[in-house]
Amino acid sequence: MEVRGLTKTFGSVTAVDSLSFTVEPGQVTGFLGPNGAGKTTTLRMALGLITPDRGTTTIGGTPYAALRQPARHVGAVLETAFHPGRSGRDHLRVYCRAAGLPASRADEVLARVGLTPAARRKAGNYSLGMRQRLGLATALLGDPRVLVLDEPANGLDPEGIQWLRGFLRHLAHDEGRTVLISSHLLSEVEQTADRVVIVGAGKLVREGSLDELRRESAGTVTVRTPQADALAAAVAGPGVAVTTAGPGALQVSGLTTDEIGHRAFVAGVELHELSARTSGLEEVYFRLTAGAEQYAATSGSAS
Repeated sequence: MEVRGLTKTFGSVTAVDSLSFTVEPGQVTGFLGPNGAGKTTTLRMALGLITPDRGTTTIGGTPYAALRQPARHVGAVLETAFHPGRSGRDHLRVYCRAAGLPASRADEVLARVGLTPAARRKAGNYSLGMRQRLGLATALLGDPRVLVLDEPANGLDPEGIQWLRGFLRHLAHDEGRTVLISSHLLSEVEQTADRVVIVGAGKLVREGSLDELRRESAGTVTVRTPQADALAAAVAGPGVAVTTAGPGALQVSGLTTDEIGHRAFVAGVELHELSARTSGLEEVYFRLTAGAEQYAATSGSAS
């Protein structure tokens, strides 16, 4: 899934501004950003629900509107809509008929998302978490290679969230599908996603793997040694900051644990502790989006 130069303006408000990113197969990609960052507008343009002012989105090289039998290529859940008087099974059968799929497919996807016991219950009596599963089942009807899910964990209990995490990673890692999830649950995205796309004020803030973001946003290294002065001298250099963190303890930034350990070894400095503190997704996210939020507040950008 490739997004290239997407731009959308509503009146005087630019919701999405020259946004480009790629969602690769075999990975779960988290789509993150503050409220008003343009996430929903971007997804709606990608699925042909809103016409962009400029730019394109392609699925396997083809715009969504040009896909033949799009349900077999892309499964999407932006809003979970259903007739409250229909059973979960009948809801899916309606979509099967619309997409030209056999009615038996409804029972297959109900089983995949764990809703078989509730198949004959009216969807209007489903819990919020069950509705989320029904929406996911709807997206899977055509056995698509690409899944676009907006807040899929909303309303799920801890057990359901754990199930969803494993399910999405299975779809991507084991079945090679392209999975894009928009979410506000940063801790859950950190445990589920392989890559993230972070947007703010309609613009791309950062795109990359979680490991890349953590390395680039590495925190400090805690070092405990009975030779603090000698260690400080050994690691001193351009871009390195050393602060005291208590008796015999130092905080070092600008070097990795391997680099500090090597310099201590060369200098003959005894170490009692060498531990890195790396930034989690939440810390990285707030640092990266802080400037975008300030820009949005002054420019009037919105989603």
